[in-house]
Amino acid sequence: MTAAATGRPPPALEAVATAAAGGAFAGASWSLIGLGWPAAAIGAANGAISGARGTYGWRSLTGSLGFALDSTWALPMTTAALAAHAVAACQGGRSGYISRLSARANRHVYSRGLRMRRGFAITVGNVVNGAGDVTSARRERLVTDHEDVHIWQARWFGPLYPVLYVGWTVVGGAVGAGMWLLRRRGERFADVVETCGYYLNPFEWWAYSRDDRWPPPRKVAALGWSRPIVRPLSEVGRRRPAPPGIPATPR
Repeated sequence: MTAAATGRPPPALEAVATAAAGGAFAGASWSLIGLGWPAAAIGAANGAISGARGTYGWRSLTGSLGFALDSTWALPMTTAALAAHAVAACQGGRSGYISRLSARANRHVYSRGLRMRRGFAITVGNVVNGAGDVTSARRERLVTDHEDVHIWQARWFGPLYPVLYVGWTVVGGAVGAGMWLLRRRGERFADVVETCGYYLNPFEWWAYSRDDRWPPPRKVAALGWSRPIVRPLSEVGRRRPAPPGIPATPR
């Protein structure tokens, strides 16, 4: 079936157009602090890859907004996403790019790609890595309901996102270690540290809640918040006017 028959412009044309727009947006926005040309190159690279793959859903508000944020405020996260693409490119066909969950979904999804922990997906900018076997309904929901939230978190918070996320991980982990020493010796040390540094991280609380997985199975019971911060996507419906990262009314 041709691109015209599917309503999609030819991939080469979309790649060129999206690269040009991304480069222009990024260059103009980051030139204010003297980083116009490097930013333009990054914006153009993201646009070329995303345009060739038909990633952005141009007919929706979320598609245009995602592209605008990826090319401007969230450009540092887009830079990291390009590094994730590079890792996947080194893996060749083994990276397992999943077009079904990427096309017009405003994200790139790899079954492998950059992985830091076995069995865990990791989202870097607009790239989901380690999605695994998404023929499983559970793994597909991990991408659509959990990791997609992290993509929008990175877009909304931009350069602040890694600082806030890693900062919580470090401080929360230290608090967990102290808590274990003082009054949690009955649980495994690693479980308490992981709960405080990872599961109680507000960004993860938000994502696990959207995925209807709060509290997560490995979270230490009676430690931290017990209720989800937002309603799961399975309750609010798949067709929603706001990007998936925006919280609904807390329960």
